[in-house]
Amino acid sequence: MKIHDVLIVGAGLAGMRAALSALAHVPGMDVAIISKVHPVRSHSVAAQGGINAAIGEHDSWEAHAFDTAKGGLYLGDQDAIEGMCREAPDDILELERMGVIFSRDEKGRIAQRPFGGTGAVRTCYAADRTGHAILHAMYEQLLKHRIFVYEEWYVTSLIVEESGCRGVVAWDIQRGGLHAIGAKAVILAAGGSGRVFLTSTNAVINTGDGMALAYRAGVPLMDMEFVQFHPTTLKDTGILITEGARGEGGYLLNTLGDRFMAWYAPDQMELATRSTVSLAIGQEILEGRGVDGCVLLDLRHLGRARIEERLPQIRQLAIEFAGVDPVETPIPVQPGAHYQMGGVRTNQWGETELPGLYAAGECACVSVHGANRLGGNSLLETIVFGRRAGLRAAEAVASQPPRALSDATLRAEAARINKLMANEGKSLERAWQVRDELGQAMSLNLGIFRTKESMAEAGKRVRALKDRADRVVLQDRGKIFNTDLIQALELQSLLDVAETIVAGAMAREESRGAHYRADFPKRDDATWLQHSIARRTPDGPRLDFAPVTITRFPPK
Repeated sequence: MKIHDVLIVGAGLAGMRAALSALAHVPGMDVAIISKVHPVRSHSVAAQGGINAAIGEHDSWEAHAFDTAKGGLYLGDQDAIEGMCREAPDDILELERMGVIFSRDEKGRIAQRPFGGTGAVRTCYAADRTGHAILHAMYEQLLKHRIFVYEEWYVTSLIVEESGCRGVVAWDIQRGGLHAIGAKAVILAAGGSGRVFLTSTNAVINTGDGMALAYRAGVPLMDMEFVQFHPTTLKDTGILITEGARGEGGYLLNTLGDRFMAWYAPDQMELATRSTVSLAIGQEILEGRGVDGCVLLDLRHLGRARIEERLPQIRQLAIEFAGVDPVETPIPVQPGAHYQMGGVRTNQWGETELPGLYAAGECACVSVHGANRLGGNSLLETIVFGRRAGLRAAEAVASQPPRALSDATLRAEAARINKLMANEGKSLERAWQVRDELGQAMSLNLGIFRTKESMAEAGKRVRALKDRADRVVLQDRGKIFNTDLIQALELQSLLDVAETIVAGAMAREESRGAHYRADFPKRDDATWLQHSIARRTPDGPRLDFAPVTITRFPPK
């Protein structure tokens, strides 16, 4: 069995940054990445609008930290927020040295655009393909440093022995077969879980695998009820239309042609926080002022030249997937599931409560986003906390000898997969059918507006779907590129994540950021200024609560 010093699950920005950080801290260390897709197919590539850092002459990390704490409705841990915002400028300059081609202003400096919920122009960008630019530069560094990648391997379980994480069990998608891979430290960087919902900006690979792996290993998930709905996704498809479109000056219009954000956030208008804009759009549609279930994003006044320079991908997406050219016609948009503020509970250095296990990026909850993430802070989180997790893991294992592993986890996972492969039934129910039903149930009952009754219905549906997921039938019984099997395993991850979202949302009897309860419409700091902690039990999630760290910004 191969035993690495540090093994990273996930090859997006958090995973690659963690790998480079670990290797830089201890040159010659055996660092490897394992990913179910090729690294440049990781979902980080889809980030469009930009990455925040206080590098402007009229900005400061303290102002960035305040905007982040306030935007998250004071549920973010402010020690972690301060660390992220303080280190952001140096990390941006490091990305530039790696070769990231940022857009430039008229003086040749890294260009920045305004984003929602901020008091400064702070978002660095590469046109509207910022994630793409950073991910490809990072992958070049991965190749340069010859970091080994298990490409197209699906991790099914963590190996937990002697009260610590000692590696993973994974299925080799290309060649078939289950393998145990040892590691002195494992870093989960497997991305988000947006595919819990039917309409999502997320790639089909975003199935919450990293969160589910930790949850099954007894590591708690934190603040899972807070799922961000991006205000502007393309009608019917859920394709992301970046906040950068509003940052460049786009208007949101209802069917009457009104810029309706004047009624909801007259000072910030279209650049209010994402939860505010999403709720406003939802309210306009609910009250009959929508346009065929949408509102309109109007960019026409920006002019062809600016759209082609700053928003070329948005124009291309609108033409190809909505049949409208934003130079001439407004884009139909609606809110869609976008980002999971919650995740694997970690400290500021990515450490979980399970020795040897770390987490970073969207699958982790540090917590810097609180109840509502500011646009531009997600890419920053991957870079800052990916780097921190890699450094801390390398420090921890540098002098550790390798340990022999038993084959108990490998045998247990083989039995689980063999059981799935052997399933037979008259109905021939498929994994994709259960997955679609899960998405429908969550989107209908745990979307922008939530009530006790709707969430109870979602919980009932999730429990029933969990039973059905164990009985899905695989039509492909082979081993080579068995995507039928991978889909069935992903479905189980999605259901594990869904039950924690439902449990946290049911318990939190207030409205805060992305969690809006029509039956409890007010924010309640006296009772609910606390994190929800979900632990797995045979009967479903058990919830505990933990205090929020407040340093320099008392809740207002």
